[in-house]
Amino acid sequence: MQFIALDLEWNNVYGKKIKGFFNEIIEFGAVKVDAEGNIYDEFTCLINTQVGKKLRANTKELTHITNDEIKTGILFTQAVSEFKKWIGKEESVIMTWGDGDVRVLIDNCKYFGCGEKIPFLDKYMDLQRYFQRIKCTSKSQQIGLANAAEMVGINNDDYSLHRALDDSKITAACFSAIREDKIINEYIKVCNDEFYSRIIFKNKVISSMKNPLVDKSYLNCVCEDCGKPAVALTKWKYSNQYFRAQYFCEDCNKKYQVNVRFKKLYDRTEIRKIVKPIVEEAVAE
Repeated sequence: MQFIALDLEWNNVYGKKIKGFFNEIIEFGAVKVDAEGNIYDEFTCLINTQVGKKLRANTKELTHITNDEIKTGILFTQAVSEFKKWIGKEESVIMTWGDGDVRVLIDNCKYFGCGEKIPFLDKYMDLQRYFQRIKCTSKSQQIGLANAAEMVGINNDDYSLHRALDDSKITAACFSAIREDKIINEYIKVCNDEFYSRIIFKNKVISSMKNPLVDKSYLNCVCEDCGKPAVALTKWKYSNQYFRAQYFCEDCNKKYQVNVRFKKLYDRTEIRKIVKPIVEEAVAE
């Protein structure tokens, strides 16, 4: 089984067909990695964009790709075909840093008529998640590729960041630096219908108290000092993703700010509750 690190660059454009903005891919970059972690083949191509005729200023600044260079590229459909041919018939795992590239690929395949699924994607691995598992980092804070490279001793100055081929090489180097075959199969996903359902599902923060997914047992406060239930001072109000209310412990004469967020994920509801004491500012005499 071969491992392939893939990276994409894209340009945010307005698509008339979908009547909305999407990220049009402008560059493919990928490398094949052997069992010893060595790169033994590479693929790169620019895409002659069909929707956005000119690159946005921030895209040009980030990638250093020019509009003239884009004009020399190939069509997206041809890039997909050539990339699939480059992968070959060997069983392959496509790796990206985070699943953002896969989401963008799905959108581009749909837009340009390549199908509802990615033609060359049979098995997939989110290397960012795998890396954070190996390094035991917080799940709530995603690690960027450049920071991950520094963590494993890779010098980013040796690469052109935000160019697809070099970013794929950094991705491969990070993979080789932390590879542990004992748990790797936990992170390799078969790209079946459930895979696509999960990856295109958009998480949504619940903003209505009437939503049945709101578990009202979380809408309370227990004093951190005495352990007794605090009394609500305000009604619950929704603001900036959280339901918010203030509570007061009569025994301890202590106020609390309570914030609770309910987020609908693909197969569960994520609940985050934050309770902080309210420190009253002293009034100057």
